[in-house]
Amino acid sequence: MEWLIELDGNILLWIQEYLRADWMNGFWKGISFLGNAGWFWIMLSVLLLLFKKTRKAGIAGAAALLISALITNVCLKNLVARIRPYEVLKNLELLIPAQKDFSFPSGHTSASFAAAVAYFRVLPGKWAGVCIVLAALIALSRLYVGVHYPTDVLAGAVIGIFSGWVGAEMVKKYKRL
Repeated sequence: MEWLIELDGNILLWIQEYLRADWMNGFWKGISFLGNAGWFWIMLSVLLLLFKKTRKAGIAGAAALLISALITNVCLKNLVARIRPYEVLKNLELLIPAQKDFSFPSGHTSASFAAAVAYFRVLPGKWAGVCIVLAALIALSRLYVGVHYPTDVLAGAVIGIFSGWVGAEMVKKYKRL
């Protein structure tokens, strides 16, 4: 297990050393901001609720976000209580303000994949695919800005995919929506 913790830290330091560039910092900070408290995905779910053609996707997205938040923010973050990487790695430079909660799993990643997978499974067309790409970018941004370990992001993605699948399945069972 020690080797995994060391690998996690080394990946973050490698990202800082070889991938970070001043001209990209604003982009990655902005992408990370979209995941703050799930606001972007919540607003998108509300917008989708307004139209009959997309209502199921909005309900599925909202359900997935709720499931994801319960698993990630209510249960696992407090149960695991993993310290943020910038508090452990002395050479890691933080690009955004310090976070107030624990590191594992990534809530931004979990919420993003939860909503995106729910939309992907319920919405027809290319826009759902765009949401998957945005979820992946938000997940990567959490590594770039230095607030999560890779395993935090990976766990958040798995929880989000599960939550999105469950949210979509719940909606698919109800024909009257």
